[in-house]
Amino acid sequence: MAQENETVLRVRNLRLYFQTRGGPVQAVDGVDFDLRKNEATVIIGESGCGKSSLAKAILRLLPRNAGRYDGEIWLHDQNIMALNDESFRKEIRWRRISMVPQAAMNALNPVMKIGDQVAEPAMVHLNMDEEDAMKSAVRMLEHVGVPIDFLHRYAFELSGGMRQRSALAMALVTLPDVVILDEPTSALDVLTQASIMNLMKRMKHELETSFILITHDIATSSELADNVAVMYAGQIVEVGDARRFFPKPLHPYSHALMASVPRLRETIEPEFITGQPPSLLNPPTGCRFKDRCPRRFEKCDQEPPMYTREGDRLVKCWLYEQPSA
Repeated sequence: MAQENETVLRVRNLRLYFQTRGGPVQAVDGVDFDLRKNEATVIIGESGCGKSSLAKAILRLLPRNAGRYDGEIWLHDQNIMALNDESFRKEIRWRRISMVPQAAMNALNPVMKIGDQVAEPAMVHLNMDEEDAMKSAVRMLEHVGVPIDFLHRYAFELSGGMRQRSALAMALVTLPDVVILDEPTSALDVLTQASIMNLMKRMKHELETSFILITHDIATSSELADNVAVMYAGQIVEVGDARRFFPKPLHPYSHALMASVPRLRETIEPEFITGQPPSLLNPPTGCRFKDRCPRRFEKCDQEPPMYTREGDRLVKCWLYEQPSA
């Protein structure tokens, strides 16, 4: 039986490069982070920083042009990177780690009924017979708030929110340890976004599931986050407890991200981040944020290590080299 605050997933030095005619694209470059039981780690960053590639790397959903792919991914006490592809498919993917992909509402099969689609992962990955799998599908659809009469409907007959709930039920029906959510609310209206976030908070505790939420929507992510990992140009540059991160980010890039979010109860004008993210085909040496950073100094031409601050907060920046920084 897993203990509270047990680390469910540990990612260490994970790399995923894509081969192109111009050279390797360093989409995920030495990423480290932890995910604990019944918690949600939110990974935020600008578009193109490697967030979705990180999800694919964890689930080993690699495109044909995948090049370098190495590192360690520990699920409890098992290094799942050591498994061959067939063992990973049978033992890990969707059985213990599942995913709600980006644009999940459009990923539903238009010619299959919703009940059949939610039952399918249980039959394929848990070897359930059709009757038991359908019972599991019914229970999970009820858990996520999809009415029972929707079981025999098709995806086009459901609203956007109900389709998103159905996609979440598909990811949860095998009762995995970890669910990866890639931009789960990006195509929904504000009220539906809030409803989906509240649903995931409830599922996290009722089903004892841990979530990795990948998003660029900082305001929405704050509703679910227990921990925050900030990604920039293929690397994690800050990791910390959400309650301390949102009011006081440490890394200059994290600070710039938070400053760009409009505030409802303050008169502070949102700020924009100058410049463009670097190319992952040829990222700069040293700190990858240095060309856009207002606090750049000479040492930024060298790659900074990850420093520990305030107990368990991690930040990849030379500004924190000294304890008093």
